[in-house]
Amino acid sequence: MNWASAIKGFKAYLKLERSLAGNSIKAYSRDLDKLYQYADSLLDKKSPKDFSLQDLRQFIAWVNELGMIPSTQSRIISGIKAFYKFLLMEDYISADPSELLETPKIQRKLPDTLSVVEINELIAAIDLSKPEGTRNKAMLEVLYGCGLRVSELTELKLSNLYPEIEFIKVTGKGSKERLVPIGGEAILALKMWTDFVRVHIPIKKGEEDLVFLNRRGSRLSRVYVFLMIKDLVATVGLKKKISPHTFRHSFATHLVEGGADLRAVQEMLGHESITTTEIYTHLDREYLKSTIIGFHPRN
Repeated sequence: MNWASAIKGFKAYLKLERSLAGNSIKAYSRDLDKLYQYADSLLDKKSPKDFSLQDLRQFIAWVNELGMIPSTQSRIISGIKAFYKFLLMEDYISADPSELLETPKIQRKLPDTLSVVEINELIAAIDLSKPEGTRNKAMLEVLYGCGLRVSELTELKLSNLYPEIEFIKVTGKGSKERLVPIGGEAILALKMWTDFVRVHIPIKKGEEDLVFLNRRGSRLSRVYVFLMIKDLVATVGLKKKISPHTFRHSFATHLVEGGADLRAVQEMLGHESITTTEIYTHLDREYLKSTIIGFHPRN
């Protein structure tokens, strides 16, 4: 078994059996390519089945020497573990050398968020005199109102909108579907886009069910959403590094600060593990201070 055939089989497994998205499969492939490069640099040219736990530890030391940060190392180790579980499952190996491979401790970075005032400023800065302005407003209202990932936004379908019961159906990571509540502001913005602007666009064949389209009737790219938000940030003059994901972080943070149940937030975000959602239990100091002043009996 050589590296090329092992990696090819692993990619097929990720796509067909684990139903991972193309971007996730590419990320796994890039990380395994690093392990292959390392193996190829060794004098004895080890194949995947020849690697021991000590070899993998030496590989991680090599990655560390390249200057990769702990979060990147952790992702690489996660990919290696998935790769060797696949090889074990397919009987290419009889023991998993990655089983005891340690993941570096990572200091969890708190996500950047926007205040409600800042979100309102960004939405108010959209030029609604232009057709794309109506669309862009709807996109931001849905990003913040439903906590979507940017890929979930660009892939949102008309057939998955249920405004009469105030829900939308979203296809997330691993093609997993979830129902997410949608509020009045987002519903109204979507209606303005779909009923008064989108209906006048000549739609490209195969894109008829997509909610958000460009003026040529084709799907929007993730890059477009990033650039649109970047332009709005510059217009408003905000001194924060903001991306589409910032709206998702803000959605979750504002819900948790408002007292929402963490399990409910987990469901809405589509997180597999509650530990991923727990990062949103951070509260800024002013919020903590005002809470203590407002509710502590000695204040």
